[in-house]
Amino acid sequence: MREVNLRSVDLNLLVVLQKLLETRHVTRASEQLHMSQSAVSRALQRLRDTFDDPLLVRTSQGFDLSSRGTEILPRLQVLISGMEQLIAEPAFNPADAEDVVRVYGLDLEVACFVSPLLKVLRSDAPKMRLEVRSEPRDHFELLEKGEVHFCLSGMAPRTGEGEYRRLLIAQSGVVCMMSADHPLASEKLSFESYLSASHGLVSMTGQGPGHIDDRLAELGHKRHLALRLSNFMTSADFCENSDLLFILPEIVARRIAQGRNIALRSVPDELMVPPINFFLYWHERYHRDPMCRWIRQRILQVI
Repeated sequence: MREVNLRSVDLNLLVVLQKLLETRHVTRASEQLHMSQSAVSRALQRLRDTFDDPLLVRTSQGFDLSSRGTEILPRLQVLISGMEQLIAEPAFNPADAEDVVRVYGLDLEVACFVSPLLKVLRSDAPKMRLEVRSEPRDHFELLEKGEVHFCLSGMAPRTGEGEYRRLLIAQSGVVCMMSADHPLASEKLSFESYLSASHGLVSMTGQGPGHIDDRLAELGHKRHLALRLSNFMTSADFCENSDLLFILPEIVARRIAQGRNIALRSVPDELMVPPINFFLYWHERYHRDPMCRWIRQRILQVI
């Protein structure tokens, strides 16, 4: 077998070759290819040079395939079909899909924004599986490594921001959560009263001060931080049975306060912050993935 340098071969000619071998006629091939007859004739000559074979030979009945042409045609049809499938956008049929959708978010973010998605999956894509991770960690690292398709967060990536896409799914102000039996629960919460109390903090990373501590530092104050937690759900238990105050996104606080002996109060004006944006993030590698695009569309519809 002679050695072939593909870089020297015009692969566009293979499409012409397929039509020539199928029709066994230069004029009909040119019509189907929307090319001039002379252009197809020139292409045939180049193909003959490339394959070192006539490919089409004259007979009393017109053109017929050479022995090499007969051998090439079925293999060429499979090759062209495979190339078309390779280039074409893959189809996604949720009813038959068996994909695994991997999502990261803290417990309350998952409860608020992901649980409605499961209902959709059970209805529209019953063979798919949803895997949710909620352990405290750098979730953008999970996106970067491709370990999850999506993450839910009110935070922004510190590095590589151009690698991520995002979709705004909710906005929320903040409230102060405390036990309904707390002495401050029966009055408007002043800045001085807030500073005099003890506090809890939910920290996803488990490191560094919270944004309220940063704000207090700007004002020349600090608070007594008595408890640091890694998830929102347990903050209701500690809050209900202690004198600790938590400042949380309102959408989260209202969710965990349901049915509990908990009061929600407005944050002092000095500690008011712009609304917290909750985003659905995904890495650029999954931006055009058909399954991930379908998931994003469904999340928009259910949230």
